[in-house]
Amino acid sequence: MRCLVDVAAVLLAALVAGTTFGILFGYNPAGISGPAYVEVQQGAIRGLNLLIPALAALCILLVLLDAWLSRAARGRMVMLLLAACALIAAGLITRLGNQPINAIVATWNAHSPPPEWEALRDQWWHWHVIRTWIALLGLALLVIATRMK
Repeated sequence: MRCLVDVAAVLLAALVAGTTFGILFGYNPAGISGPAYVEVQQGAIRGLNLLIPALAALCILLVLLDAWLSRAARGRMVMLLLAACALIAAGLITRLGNQPINAIVATWNAHSPPPEWEALRDQWWHWHVIRTWIALLGLALLVIATRMK
């Protein structure tokens, strides 16, 4: 059973971290116009705002289950708990940093973004960069843990 939990947790963590990584290196909104930013961001919000946090929550539950199943192997359990902490931190950044901004951007008219659109874009990007690196750390810790006996 532990092997199946390992595979499922790594797969979900890779999907979540990979999504944020892809956005980080494929979608820096700094150079695009306000209307283009709003259209792209609203599309991303519709497609990812519920899916990725749901996958991340399931991943965290699986990592915690894996830690419980690994309680006889203290080093592995501790590494899994560290991975869970990183993934939880990335989730909290999403919930408290990115999603409140997403809720605001979702209400904007793409043809006439509000005057503060760039400031909110930059805040969102700041939180996104941080959560990406923390999610990647969580994934790395999870992979290391799955290699431990």
